[in-house]
Amino acid sequence: MDMQPPFSGFPQAGLDFLAQLAANNEWAWFEAHKDDYQKLLLEPAQAFVVNLGAKLEGLVDGLYSDPRTDGRGVLMRIHRDTRFSKDKSPYKTNISGIFWAGERKKMESSAFGFQIEADGMGLMAGMFSFTPAMLTAYRAAVDDDRQGGKLADIAAALQHTGVYTLNGEHFKRVPTGYAADHPRADLLRHNGLYVFSPRIPVSDILSPALVDICYAHFEKMAPVQRWLAAVAT
Repeated sequence: MDMQPPFSGFPQAGLDFLAQLAANNEWAWFEAHKDDYQKLLLEPAQAFVVNLGAKLEGLVDGLYSDPRTDGRGVLMRIHRDTRFSKDKSPYKTNISGIFWAGERKKMESSAFGFQIEADGMGLMAGMFSFTPAMLTAYRAAVDDDRQGGKLADIAAALQHTGVYTLNGEHFKRVPTGYAADHPRADLLRHNGLYVFSPRIPVSDILSPALVDICYAHFEKMAPVQRWLAAVAT
């Protein structure tokens, strides 16, 4: 069995780096501090991905937990795509990643995601934005009494917790072809479906317990990921 790299928490200096990057978001500053980025953020992030990924494999078969840092693995590249943005800042001021399964690209898959910023951490499960094909499949599933009813139950259970929020409602009206008074009209107005966890404080990001904390949240958020994965097959 391969040995997992130890994860002892992210260092405070790594979070400080993100805050400093926000104040100095330019190529020259980043190049001068690239070694700090590697040591203080990328290396602990790789250990985090491997250790959390190993636990998440118990929730999702075939989950990708590749720790590469070039964008092909779980971790997202820190470079921003500025081609279509008015904000030309070259770097993201967070470190983030997506655990996904299946043959689709990670941003087109039902997944578990995380984003670490200087002042805290967010978790998500689901899909931020549906492809046209997935949107069609999603609407058909929501319309189906069995599949749609199951999703409605999942949504109600999450709402009942008072700490997890279901997101992705986008359209003002129910799409053409579905009754305006459809029993799941709110879900039909989505163009993505994802659940957010409560904000994770800095003290937990610095702790070796972060892996277990994130897993506990993802376990509760997993019904959304599983439902979407089943629809996408």
